[in-house]
Amino acid sequence: MNIRKGTSSDYPLLIALWRRAVECTHTFLTAHDIQNIEQEVQHVCLPAVDLWVAESSVDGPVSGIDGFMGLDGAKVEMLFVEPVRHGQGVGSRLLDHARRLHGILTLDVNAQNPQAHGFYRHYGFTETGRSEVDSGGRPFPLIHMHFGE
Repeated sequence: MNIRKGTSSDYPLLIALWRRAVECTHTFLTAHDIQNIEQEVQHVCLPAVDLWVAESSVDGPVSGIDGFMGLDGAKVEMLFVEPVRHGQGVGSRLLDHARRLHGILTLDVNAQNPQAHGFYRHYGFTETGRSEVDSGGRPFPLIHMHFGE
């Protein structure tokens, strides 16, 4: 698996992967929520982060892209893995890359996404707090997490 810097030319493939991953893991969202958030991800979130793309030589649903991560400094703003690649180490490899870059990491995970919360806890993140709304002010509670010293 190769991890490379993402570019704006990746956006269409990353948005498609994002949608598949969200539909698989964010069961608390309605179709309307997903459509609205997708526009925000595409036009606001992706351009605002340092993108990293995990690729493999195996052709998957998105031309070999297995997952991607967006960093804002040491904060993991987004990490999404192709659903057929869940449990195969893609997310861990992306977090390993972020650790090499920054050491100490933070992130927010949806409280209603126990699979992701469990993944981050298993990786070694600890909870540091909670909020009742997401970064967009929507009623989707977040768990704030920290990794490192």
